Amino acid sequence: MSKENRLTERRQAIIAALEDVGQLSVAELSERFGVSEVTIRADLQALSDQGLIQRIRGGAMIASVLPDLSYEVRKKLNAAQKARIGQMAATMIQSGDTVVLDASTTAQAVVPYLKRLSEVTVITNGLKVAMSMVAFPNIHVVLVGGTLRREGLSLVGPVDCGILADIHIRIGFFGARGFTIEEGLTDVNIDEVRTKRQLVQRCREVVGVIDASKWGRIATSTFASLDQIDAIITDDEAPSDLVAAARARGVDVITV
Repeated sequence: MSKENRLTERRQAIIAALEDVGQLSVAELSERFGVSEVTIRADLQALSDQGLIQRIRGGAMIASVLPDLSYEVRKKLNAAQKARIGQMAATMIQSGDTVVLDASTTAQAVVPYLKRLSEVTVITNGLKVAMSMVAFPNIHVVLVGGTLRREGLSLVGPVDCGILADIHIRIGFFGARGFTIEEGLTDVNIDEVRTKRQLVQRCREVVGVIDASKWGRIATSTFASLDQIDAIITDDEAPSDLVAAARARGVDVITV
């Protein structure tokens, strides 16, 4: 593995570690990753410059305001968990269905498991999601949205109701930057949120696809309140108290 790849992996692992415990000291991170404190300080400074973490005296914590990360950065975070979530989500789709996959990296993790299906229509505002299905002749893809949002590789803006007027969407899968009982599914970019809200309203069933790091976090704005969410697929590290609270409110929480 190249030095650059090792650096990228270590910094991603630092973010994951901070998400798990909230904050860590430079000494703790140095011991955990087997590198010098000088190296850790350089890592923390680089991550802080990107808005991914917040430096504190002697260490770091996850940034209190969630940054609007690029698609490629988000794709690498918790990739294994997203793959499991995507595989489970695909089992909820049947041949002949019309479904929504939003532009999130977790929703894109559903795509590889759609090959087994026939005559599925996927509605998405995600350019990566759409391009991933170019080689799937069994999938009919409908792109919605208008303006290119480069950070998310998505199209955002008013959804053309004429396109969707005669389409019956059975189920939609939506990633999020945060989820709480009080605020529901939330995201950072307000244009993305507005597009998601319109798609949520068109779905007969709404499923959140979020890894454990999103639980208990609140991003800029809500796109699906708790009473709009039918199910959440998450990984087995999701906090048990919040999972129980969601289930108590009627949300089917599936852990993988």
